[in-house]
Amino acid sequence: MDSAAINSFIPTLDQVDSWYEIFTLLPILISLELLLSADNAVALASLAKSLESSKLRARALNIGITISLLFRIFLILLSNLLLKFIFIRIFAGLYLIYLFFSNVLINPELQNSESDKNMIQNKYKFLKVVALLSITDFAFSIDSITTAVAISDQYILIIFGALIGVLALRFTSGIFLKLLDKFSRLETAGYIAILIVGIKLLLNTLIKESILPDYYFYILILFAFIWGFSRKESNT
Repeated sequence: MDSAAINSFIPTLDQVDSWYEIFTLLPILISLELLLSADNAVALASLAKSLESSKLRARALNIGITISLLFRIFLILLSNLLLKFIFIRIFAGLYLIYLFFSNVLINPELQNSESDKNMIQNKYKFLKVVALLSITDFAFSIDSITTAVAISDQYILIIFGALIGVLALRFTSGIFLKLLDKFSRLETAGYIAILIVGIKLLLNTLIKESILPDYYFYILILFAFIWGFSRKESNT
């Protein structure tokens, strides 16, 4: 649901006469972004969690999300050309679905044990996590960028919206990094949200007439998060 708040406000922003009027809407936009970026934030937090220290996790998030912002701006500026190629959206959807299967259905304990044997390659592991963060956030943003470009030609406003979304995402992903240690099901719930977003992206790309309204998918994501917060770790 990344940048959904900005997309809904873009027609309104197109009609304002000054930047002052836009800034008066900022508290609403930021509040909505903090709420609507939860699925993306859990996904990124789950990927960053594989790093050993909180310092490395924070650094990976900072670098990965910054790279993704550059990808977003590049896609926005060249949207008239790039978004004509549906394989970009198909790739993004398949990649998100792959993330779910590779992290949930493959035995996580086996993955962890293999990573423990390769402590010497921590530098490469860090770079791998940064790359995954960048690609994952970019894949999440493709649907919202497509929608934003379709309803407005004000690229500066769309980029402005992407910047707010990234800042909100960095804030919420930091929060979820801490929550992942407290709620044992939350990480799996995050990957279920990734699966739902991936399926939604593929359906919207391959089928012209939508089978289900978008809010059906958002309800499924909400149920996934309710389940994710249903079991708390007892650290006593």
